[in-house]
Amino acid sequence: MHIETFAVGPLGCNCSIIADIEAKRAIVIDPGGDLEKIAARIDALGLKVEAIVHTHTHIDHVGATAGLQRKTSAVAQIHEADRFLYKMLPLQAALVGCPVPESAEMDGGLVDGLTLKAGAIELGVIHTPGHTPGSLSFFARGASGSHVFTGDTLFRRGIGRTDLWGGDSPTIMRSLRNKLLTLPDDTSVITGHGPNTTIGEERAMNPFLTQR
Repeated sequence: MHIETFAVGPLGCNCSIIADIEAKRAIVIDPGGDLEKIAARIDALGLKVEAIVHTHTHIDHVGATAGLQRKTSAVAQIHEADRFLYKMLPLQAALVGCPVPESAEMDGGLVDGLTLKAGAIELGVIHTPGHTPGSLSFFARGASGSHVFTGDTLFRRGIGRTDLWGGDSPTIMRSLRNKLLTLPDDTSVITGHGPNTTIGEERAMNPFLTQR
């Protein structure tokens, strides 16, 4: 399992490409902007993108989806509970002060417990609402260990904000404690913005999670 993560778009969303290099199959998580940058890595690795998936539909996580979908012909997927946010892209753009991105065809079929496949890669879908109603995390296990892509639910020493549309503080805490903190401590956490961490580090050092 090959993983590349890099910041894209004006707000520095972490976009990840998860690939089976031998099979030349991949899944892209959160193409938030900079389509050319994402496409260049896909082309350099000679990958066929099987799916484009999103941890949630805030504008900084979906900005390049339509272009990437057009380039790859891959299905773009979200949790249905976030569709209302995707329909609010013009309002989101006005508040952030950026152009309205082109809309993509979004499949709402990502649900808790689903497994997505690309070559030998199996990417598990975990519904982790709270930052948004349809927030998702994605879990993968490979020879290099376990990895979870948490979007804006869990950060290094922080958690996602809950003061935007559909956000809810008690709900995000349940997602963190009942879903993410049940993962092994050595699970690498690829966050929606900023540096990676591990579940064990956040269990021990994240001030939001050490409060009793």
